[in-house]
Amino acid sequence: MTADTTKAAILTLLGRITPDSDLSQLRGDVPLRDELEIDSMDFLNLLIAVAGELHVEIPERDYGKVLSLDALVAYVDARRPRAG
Repeated sequence: MTADTTKAAILTLLGRITPDSDLSQLRGDVPLRDELEIDSMDFLNLLIAVAGELHVEIPERDYGKVLSLDALVAYVDARRPRAG
């Protein structure tokens, strides 16, 4: 999976959690909670969805590392199981 496909998958998950948000306007370097005006539960639901759909567990100690879209994509890409 490339960074682009990882980003697309995360955006799909975000769309389920924040269906009224215009995800096409997201800036990758801004914290998602600020940009989408989501609360901590929605952010946690996103991380749970990422774990379930993309098979990457994000321990609580790493939450600060995945605050923005770009950071979350990079984190997931670095930890995804590789085929083969």
